[in-house]
Amino acid sequence: MNTIAIVDYGMGNFHSVARALRAAAPDADVRICRDAASIDQASRVVFPGQGAMPDCMRTLDASGLRDAVVRAARSKPLLGVCVGEQMLFDHSEEGNAACLGLFAGKVKRFAGPQYAVLSDELAGTQASAGQARDTARTADSPAMRSPAIVSPATPGHAQELLKVPHMGWNRVQQTQQHPLWKGIPDRTHFYFVHSYYAEPADSALTVGVSHYGLDFTCAVAKANIFAVQFHPEKSAGTGLQLYRNFVDWNP
Repeated sequence: MNTIAIVDYGMGNFHSVARALRAAAPDADVRICRDAASIDQASRVVFPGQGAMPDCMRTLDASGLRDAVVRAARSKPLLGVCVGEQMLFDHSEEGNAACLGLFAGKVKRFAGPQYAVLSDELAGTQASAGQARDTARTADSPAMRSPAIVSPATPGHAQELLKVPHMGWNRVQQTQQHPLWKGIPDRTHFYFVHSYYAEPADSALTVGVSHYGLDFTCAVAKANIFAVQFHPEKSAGTGLQLYRNFVDWNP
C-alpha cells in the first residue's frame, strides 16, 4: 500500500490537501499525521504550510515533528507546498526566521517600486487569512491575473502597481524536466497565494519559474524532494495531475 503522510503541525490547509490527494490517487492510503511515528512509517510525505514563517517554524518545533520532517526529506519522496516549500531553505526575511536549512538559500519578500501593499497587516504575513478565504476563487478562469492597482507616481501620471500578496492564477515555466511535470504542459497556470518566495543559492535547484513583477522560483527539486510555491490542491485538474505524479514518483 502506498501510504502518504500529510504533516499536520498546526499551520496548513491539511484537509484540502488530503481531499486533493484522495481524488488524484484513490488507491493510496492518505493520512493526516500528527505524530512522528506515522510520518516515519509512511512511504512518502507531503509537507504543506500557510501563515507567517515565524509562526510556522515555532509551531513545527512545538509539535515535535521537525526531526521527522528532516528524516523524511533525507529518505523518501517529499513534496513541499507553499510555506512548506519555503521552510526547506536556510532563512526567511519574514520575521528574520531561521528555517530548516535543507536547501541553501533565503526566502524574500516581493519588494520594489513595482509593488503596492494591500495593508500593513498583510505586508508582514503570508496572508494566512487570505489563503483561508481564497479557496473559493479556484473556480475562476486560469487566465485570471492577480489584480493591480493604480497609484499616482508623479503629478499628472499614473503607475500600475502589483498587489502584495500575489493572489491568483499564474503561468509556471518548467525550467527543467522532472517526473512531477509529466502530463502538465509548460506554462500551465497554477494558483498562488503568497507574499514571499524562495531564492535558492544553487540555481540548479530551480525546476519552475513564474513572473510577478520579477521572475521568481516557484518550484524546486533535488533527489527525493520536490517543492512548489503554488497550491496544487487549488489548481483544478492540473494540480491533481501533479499530485498524481507525486504518488507515482520513485526517485
